[in-house]
Amino acid sequence: MDRKKFLKATGVGLGFALVPGLVQCQSSTADGDYFDKLEPKVIRDEEGNVLNVIGDIQTHKLIGSETGNQIVEWVDNVEPGVGIPPHIHTREDEIFRVIKGQVEIMVDGATTILNEGDVAFAPKNIPHSWTVVGTEKAKMITSAFPAGIEHMFTELSQLPPGPPDFPMVVEICAKQGITFV
Repeated sequence: MDRKKFLKATGVGLGFALVPGLVQCQSSTADGDYFDKLEPKVIRDEEGNVLNVIGDIQTHKLIGSETGNQIVEWVDNVEPGVGIPPHIHTREDEIFRVIKGQVEIMVDGATTILNEGDVAFAPKNIPHSWTVVGTEKAKMITSAFPAGIEHMFTELSQLPPGPPDFPMVVEICAKQGITFV
C-alpha cells in the first residue's frame, strides 16, 4: 500500500503531527538502550576486513555489530569483467557508489553505466546486478541496510578457490533471502 495514502486514510499522519514525541526512533533491550553502547569509529582507506567473495574483493568497513544492525558498508575493488548476476534481496536495500572506474548496473530491468561519483539504489525485492566494464579496476562503496548480509559474504569467502560451486552459492545466499533470477 502507498504510505502517503495509508497515513491519510488512517489519520495516523495527523496523530503524529499533533502529538510530538509520540514516535521515537529508538530501540531498547533488556540491557538498556542499545544505541547508547555504539562506539564512534574512523576507518582509513587501507583498513577493514578483506574478503574475496567469488572474485569480488570486498573490504568490510562497518558491520552490523558496530552499527546496531542498521547498516553494513564495504568497498568493492574489482577487476574488469567481474560482477554479480541478476538477483533479488528480500531483506536489505543496497546503495552503490562508484569511486573509480565504471560499473554497468541493472536495477529493475534498466541498465546504465555508473561513472566516478555516480550512485544507484536497489531496493529489496527488485532484481539488480552489476559488472565492472571498461579497462580499469573499479572501486565501489556498497551499503546494505539493515545489516546481516556480511555473514553471508563471510561464508561465501570461505568457499574453495577456483570456479564457484553455483548450487552451493545459491544455498548460502538463500539463507540470507537472496535468489538469483
